[in-house]
Amino acid sequence: MKKLIILFCGTLALAACGNGLEKKANEKLMVAKAAYERGDYEEAKLQIDSIKILYPKAFEARKAGQALMLDVETKTQQKTLAYLDSAFQAKTKEFNAIKDKFTLEKDAEYQQVGNYLWPTQTIEKNMHRSYLRFQVNEQGIMSMTSIYCGAGNIHHNKVKVIAPDGSFAETPSSKDSYETTDMNEKIEKADYKLGEDGNVIEFLHLNKDKNIRVEYMGDRTYKTTMSPTDRLAAANVYELAQILSAMEKINKEQEEANLKIGFINKKKERKAQEEITD
Repeated sequence: MKKLIILFCGTLALAACGNGLEKKANEKLMVAKAAYERGDYEEAKLQIDSIKILYPKAFEARKAGQALMLDVETKTQQKTLAYLDSAFQAKTKEFNAIKDKFTLEKDAEYQQVGNYLWPTQTIEKNMHRSYLRFQVNEQGIMSMTSIYCGAGNIHHNKVKVIAPDGSFAETPSSKDSYETTDMNEKIEKADYKLGEDGNVIEFLHLNKDKNIRVEYMGDRTYKTTMSPTDRLAAANVYELAQILSAMEKINKEQEEANLKIGFINKKKERKAQEEITD
């Protein structure tokens, strides 16, 4: 009899303890719900996570917390999408304000993505000339091409740009270069993408109002001075590239947010099916 009384008291104590844990966990859950309703989603997440950490055996509160977390995550992604939509509209406005200043080269039959150039740098206006050419595609990827035209080859694969104060930037060796001959004229071209250009493009943007010397580096070195129109082209194409790349980044973030919402919705559907089955 004495053993039965002890066992019964122990059972009551455990039940009381369990009820106490569940009560404390529910208090955390109420704080999380209040944070959710006022739009403080980070606080709601913290409170829900704390239930799992502090009260791992409060199963009902944890289950309710998991359901609330799905709603919190949905609202978080919706808030992100609203911000991204606003940011995209702002960048689109910037783009529309300047896009007509550029020439878009795009062959609809062969190209899915066209390239924007400054009008003074279109190919037909720059035959038989050594210069740095700048372009950015519609996805915001900018590149520079060093074009050399002369009587003899120099086999160049990188360039150096130098400001009047002696500061300079130099490309690494180009990963994409080629040479040809046209009516005894030697033509060499080497491409450098923004970010893989040794900071040359940004250097030119920062020094757009200065006299810039250019050195083509290969078996021999060819030196020239960058024209004011080419410096303007570098600066303007760079600014367009910043806008287009920002728009591309926003698009990708929007896709990610929508994918997350789709994943959350499927998770909710599975939980609803499980509850029906149970």
